[in-house]
Amino acid sequence: MAGLVVALAGLTGCGGLTALTEGKSGASDDTIRIVPEDGARAVGRSDRIEVKVPDGRLERVRVMEVEDARATELPGHISENGRSWRPERGSEIALAAKYLVEAVAVDEDGHRSARHTTFTTAVPTHRFIGYVTPENRSTVGTGMIVSIDFNRPIRDRAAVERAVAVTSDPPVEVVGHWFGRTRLDFRPREYWRPGTRVTVDLRLRDVPGAPGMYGIQRRTVGFTVGRSQVSRVDAAKHTMEVRREGAPVATVPITAGARRTPTYNGKMVVTELYDVTRMDGRTVGFGGEYDIKDVPHAIRLTTSGTFLHGNYWASDDTFGAENTSHGCIGLHDVKGGRGATPAGWFFDRTLVGDVVEVVNSKDRKVAPDNGLGGWNMEWKKWRAGSAVL
Repeated sequence: MAGLVVALAGLTGCGGLTALTEGKSGASDDTIRIVPEDGARAVGRSDRIEVKVPDGRLERVRVMEVEDARATELPGHISENGRSWRPERGSEIALAAKYLVEAVAVDEDGHRSARHTTFTTAVPTHRFIGYVTPENRSTVGTGMIVSIDFNRPIRDRAAVERAVAVTSDPPVEVVGHWFGRTRLDFRPREYWRPGTRVTVDLRLRDVPGAPGMYGIQRRTVGFTVGRSQVSRVDAAKHTMEVRREGAPVATVPITAGARRTPTYNGKMVVTELYDVTRMDGRTVGFGGEYDIKDVPHAIRLTTSGTFLHGNYWASDDTFGAENTSHGCIGLHDVKGGRGATPAGWFFDRTLVGDVVEVVNSKDRKVAPDNGLGGWNMEWKKWRAGSAVL
């Protein structure tokens, strides 16, 4: 694999993208329209849930409660003409839950496009809930950071942090760090050891988060740490070295962010993987510079929209030689992502929780709260962000 050709295209960058996959309000997404809009909160049981396409047909739609240990799917069906999806009559969404919507459509020429959105449902008045990353029973990379997002601002951060226990087998010290009043992350000093089993115990029921506001949860999330994979992207050399258990596996040619839109430096953790997704520059402040409806093998690295993804629109000689993106890292691919390509090879060997570290880029270091960027903060400062130490 050392001679793999890899890269990303000049049109797609994502160096500050919110995820071209998500048109935040839906206004710029004329391919797949999803209600509720991406990021919607306090969705009620009587609110409309629908996926539509103006032409072509929906290939698949899944609406899943990702906070449920069983990853419960909301029953629904695609209409006979393939243009819309709605829940089955009588089915209801759960309250105080987070849902993921995955939709893939095919146009009249057989081209696929995709959209992925999330929404959270209503929580009873004067109650709060925490949404946990990663998913229960998942197998993750050694760089996984436990992240809890609260639906309401927490004022008594010490009481809430004491009510969350993150333990591991074999045991290591795990410390919490607050980013503002709605996010609490946990990590050890170093990457997890492969094979470690981690348990997140939320004992939030009736815990005071603020005056007159109390927790509603009592749940446990467990995950297993898989093999170690850390990939080092050298933006100046246009290469990515992939290491397993510390040993080099492959060096892959890449294309990173262009001079005006460089890629972040620093350690970024994989949080999502999509076999195909849409990237639209209008959702992230790049106007109409690009709108690619079928980006293959897309791996999210930051919340702001940095992806490592397949690229089929750049010339072969771009990879390993030029940086042309808006901030993403590109690997050579083919349209549809179905061939034996560098992007497909890397995608098939990647876990949520794997680390991609970028060096020698002209941009600043990625912020610790942009995605799971906490590894970019030294241990003393991380511990200082705890409310109980």
